[in-house]
Amino acid sequence: MRRLWGRLTSVNVQKAIWGLDEAGLAYERIDAGGAFGVVSDPAYRALNPNGLVPTLEEDGFVLWESNAILRYVAMNDRALALPEDPRARAQTDQWLDWQSTSFTPAMRDAFWQLYRSPEPDRALIAASLRKSEAQAAILDAHLADRDYAVGDRFGIADIALGCAAHRWLNLPAERIERPALRRWYARIAARPGAANALREPIG
Repeated sequence: MRRLWGRLTSVNVQKAIWGLDEAGLAYERIDAGGAFGVVSDPAYRALNPNGLVPTLEEDGFVLWESNAILRYVAMNDRALALPEDPRARAQTDQWLDWQSTSFTPAMRDAFWQLYRSPEPDRALIAASLRKSEAQAAILDAHLADRDYAVGDRFGIADIALGCAAHRWLNLPAERIERPALRRWYARIAARPGAANALREPIG
């Protein structure tokens, strides 16, 4: 039996959902984190000592960290399998790391201030948006002459980057238009595997 712990509005849970759905793997999703609580419960901390989401349970096997979950899914699905070429595989890792250490963190303050703070700090929002624009420009330039993040087929780098782009493109803020990023996002967001992960408004 496969369980995924986490709420639909978490960008990291969205990545895991998209990966599992893309691979056609059946699972039960259990709301956790945010308003749902659960993550501080001792039983949950026994699964994930960080008290974060997502957490994947699979017949006694437990895995946390959303990009680790994506890599695990890719190991077990031919369509999402990591590239055989070492350089292409390294580039997949590069973009997974960049998403988690650069793109998503850049927009964190803007997101939290716009959606979580009763009195948004406009200076924090502006600084976060500037950082995010710089990251969006990097991704847009990379996608200018390609259909997917790495190589010539859809992969887990597209899932991780796509969930981050989903948040960025739906923030209630002005953005510089990035045609390549927008074109790529529209293509991958139309995939059946994305429907469940991206169905909820961000917030």
